[in-house]
Amino acid sequence: MKPTFLAVIPARGGSKGIPRKNIREIAGKPLIAWSIEEAKKSKYITKLILSSDDKEIIDVAKQYGCEAPFVRPKALAADETPGVDPILHAIEQCPGYDYVVVLQPTSPLRTVENIDGAIEMLLAKKKDFCVSVTESNQSPYWMYNLNVNGMMDPVIKQPNFAVRRQDLTPAFYLNGAVYVAKTKRFKITNSFLTNETLGYVMSENQSFDIDTEEDFIQCEQILRDCKSKK
Repeated sequence: MKPTFLAVIPARGGSKGIPRKNIREIAGKPLIAWSIEEAKKSKYITKLILSSDDKEIIDVAKQYGCEAPFVRPKALAADETPGVDPILHAIEQCPGYDYVVVLQPTSPLRTVENIDGAIEMLLAKKKDFCVSVTESNQSPYWMYNLNVNGMMDPVIKQPNFAVRRQDLTPAFYLNGAVYVAKTKRFKITNSFLTNETLGYVMSENQSFDIDTEEDFIQCEQILRDCKSKK
């Protein structure tokens, strides 16, 4: 039997860094629309929903074809609310799906190929968790803490210090674009990050995560450039 996937786009109304960020227009459409449109192209996603406490965001999401079957409780939309809580709530409101996929609206350069690629990796390797990552251009093997005396202490202890970048072990960071998990396991772990989580590698130019006004401006230019090339 074909597995079922519930995709959740979490988008609360409060955004201090960039007010009304999730529905602010970027390259001709609301930010959240970029994620909705790519998710709707997926050949795996069974149901796509929005989790939001904000009526305006809900209305915009619906205009782009995303279901909003509930209004997120205010208690799950505070600054201090752990990111996993709204996802667990969404699963409770829409039960019965084998897997949950989380798509942050702040990753507008993420494509359907990235979404389906992460899902296909998880299914092919028969694992329960997969998250998108990007190779870091700043290696943690060349990073240090400074102790109370101002002396350098390596973040990662190494028996042999690599003096050439090409000799360093590649390091990857979470880019926030795609999270996939088997629903039953996720409800137990309350996390996408386990000892068996797979890392789906995305290119740096697809891994833009909008957090600041500068990010917004830079990402908009990238999106406009991509549209002009098409």
